[in-house]
Amino acid sequence: MTSVAERASRVRARIDAACRAARRDPAEVRLMAVTKTHGPPVLEEAYAAGLRLFGENRVPEAAEKAEQFADRTDLAWALIGHLQTNKVARALRFAAELHTLDSLRLAEALDRRLQEEGRSLDVFVQVNTSAEPAKTGLAPEEVEAFVLGLRPFSALRVRGLMTLAVFSDDQDAVGACFARLAELQRRLRQLDGAPGSYDELSMGMSGDFELAIAHGATTVRVGQTLFGARPAAPVR
Repeated sequence: MTSVAERASRVRARIDAACRAARRDPAEVRLMAVTKTHGPPVLEEAYAAGLRLFGENRVPEAAEKAEQFADRTDLAWALIGHLQTNKVARALRFAAELHTLDSLRLAEALDRRLQEEGRSLDVFVQVNTSAEPAKTGLAPEEVEAFVLGLRPFSALRVRGLMTLAVFSDDQDAVGACFARLAELQRRLRQLDGAPGSYDELSMGMSGDFELAIAHGATTVRVGQTLFGARPAAPVR
């Protein structure tokens, strides 16, 4: 059976090749290991393989894992699933990044708690570039007004944008989602008063991360290609 270390090495090689094809520096692209539903043995393998940024969807599951791996001080946890305001306090105990900010109500709840704790949080604004009703995230035309609305929340460090492309074999359709996010990034960089840097794009998963890199991705979120098929989610 192929080990996580072998798979990670192959994924890194593919990232490097995609960067070369796009005339980009591979150092610009972070590999996030999506560890949702995988247990401690898999996470141990991932850590041993040199992976240091882990992505999780559910706060209870992520909180348990973060506690189990609390001694790995160089390991960072990112939330990549929808965050409810009633779970903000628990999420902030471990999360170094939130990739799914899409409401001012959530921004306010995060900022209030962070101000109380005297710290900040890296966030990515989630955009629904595929216009699929089942997906969360802002419509592209809502993003400029939304980011201007983040100005009062000084504890949120806006690093960039995040999207989930349409799940399709049509590479043109997938690439169009990434192109929309890259265009939004360009516009936000020129928007007066927009808080944050907008230097980063969190986009691309196991089936499309190379295409995402071609469109400017700086974080790719890879799960199945690293770990194989996910087991059933634990009951919470």
